[in-house]
Amino acid sequence: MGIALDGLVSGLNTTELIKSLMDVNAIPRNLLKSKMTDKGVIISNLQSLNSSLQDIATKAKAALAPGAMARFATSSSASGVSVSATKDADPVTAEIVVDRVAQRHSVVTAAYAAWRDEPPVLTLQNSAGERVEITAASSSPQDVAKAITAAGFGITARAVSAGTDAEGSPLYRLQLSAAETGAAGAFRVDRGDMASVDAGTSIDLASEAGAATITTGADAQIRLWAGTAAEQVVTSSNGTFADLFTGVNVTVTAKPAEPVTIGVTRDASAQAKASGDLISQLASLLTRIDNGSTATVPSGAGETTTLGVFTGDSTVRALRRALADAVQYPVDGLSPSSIGVSVDRHGVLSFDQAKYTAALAEDPDRVARLFAGVVERVQDVTETYSDKHDGLLTARITGQQGEVDAIGEQIGRWDVRLAQRKATLERTYAQLEVQLSRMQSQSSYLTSQLSALTPKQNGS
Repeated sequence: MGIALDGLVSGLNTTELIKSLMDVNAIPRNLLKSKMTDKGVIISNLQSLNSSLQDIATKAKAALAPGAMARFATSSSASGVSVSATKDADPVTAEIVVDRVAQRHSVVTAAYAAWRDEPPVLTLQNSAGERVEITAASSSPQDVAKAITAAGFGITARAVSAGTDAEGSPLYRLQLSAAETGAAGAFRVDRGDMASVDAGTSIDLASEAGAATITTGADAQIRLWAGTAAEQVVTSSNGTFADLFTGVNVTVTAKPAEPVTIGVTRDASAQAKASGDLISQLASLLTRIDNGSTATVPSGAGETTTLGVFTGDSTVRALRRALADAVQYPVDGLSPSSIGVSVDRHGVLSFDQAKYTAALAEDPDRVARLFAGVVERVQDVTETYSDKHDGLLTARITGQQGEVDAIGEQIGRWDVRLAQRKATLERTYAQLEVQLSRMQSQSSYLTSQLSALTPKQNGS
C-alpha cells in the first residue's frame, strides 16, 4: 500500500478530491452491481419455485400409480396376529385358525470343560442334507463356537457358562441356533468328520447325555375356512403370510386358542387427508406466487412503489394460470369442486376434506377417476415448467443467469477502466504538484534576483 501525501504545494486534499471524482465515475458500475444483486435475488426465488414444482411433479406422478392414494384400516381379534395392507389391497373379512407359530431350531449341548476330541472336528448338516466339515482352532468351547458360526452355514453358536465340575474346573455348554426360523432352518451337528458321519460312528451333539433340543425348527401354519370342504392350509417360514389375500399381509407371533377374525376396510378419512395434503401443497405454491407478484403502491408523499420478486414475470404468471386451470377445469364433465377441490373468485385454492370424504363414501371409483384427472393435469403442468432440461421455468432461470454473467463481465471491464482512471488522476495531481513546485521555485529565484538588482540601480 503506497503512502498518499496530499498537495504539499497546492494545499489541495487530493485524496478526497480523487475519491469524489472516482465516486462519480463509478456510478454506472455501481448501477450494474445493483442490477446484478437484484437479478441474483430473482434467480434464487425462481430456483426455489422450480424445486417446489419438481417436488409436486414427483408426488403427482406417485399419486397416479394404481391404488397409490388408497388408505386402509386393518383389524385383528387377537393380539398375536397382526394385519397390514398395501396399496393393492382389497377390503376383506376372514377367519383364520393358527395351528402353530414359526420356530427357530435350537440345541444346547452337554456341559464340558474342554472338547473331547483334539483337534475338534465337526460336521454341520442342514435340513436339505448339505454338509460342511469344520475344524476349530483349539479345544476351548469359545473357539469351537467361533468355528461353527464362522462356517456361514446358517448356524450361530456361543459358549455359555454351566458351573464347575467336581474338581472346580469351569464347565461350558454350546448353545446352537438356526439363523432363520422355519423347518428349513433345522440342522444337525456331529462330533467327527464326514467319513465318520457316513460310517455312523459320529455323535450327534443333541443326543449326548445332558444335551437337549430346545426347539425344533418349524414353519408357522394357519388354516383358512377351517372345518369346511374348502379348508386350506398355508405355511410360512418366518410367520408372515405375504399376500394372504390381495395386498393383505398377516403376521403370526402367538397361537390364540380361538379362531381369529381379521379385516381390511377402506379408510376414507385417511385417504381424504392424503389427497388433501397434495392439494394443500399446491395451494401453498399458488399463494407463494401471488405474494411474490404483489406490488406495494405508495400511500403518501416520499414513498416508492415496491415490486414483488415475480412482478411482471410472464413465465411465472403463465405458470400460475396453468396450475389454476389444471385444478378447476372439469374432468370428463365432472367439476373438481364436487369432491371438495375448488378455486374461489380471488384465485385461492382450497380443499374440503369433509366433502371429499362424503363423495368417497358415496362413489369411490368416481372420486378416484376425478382426482386422478386433476393430478394428471397438475403433473403435466409442473413437468412442462420444471423439467431440468427443457422446462419453461428452467429456461427462464438459465436466461436470467446468462444476464447476470453478462453484467459480471461488464463490471469486470468497468473495474479495469476505473483502475486506469484512478491511476491517471493520481498521476495528473502528482504532476500538478511538481509543476507548482517548479513554478514556486522559479518565482523565488526571480524574486531573489530582482532583490539583488535593486540596490545597484539606486547607486547609479
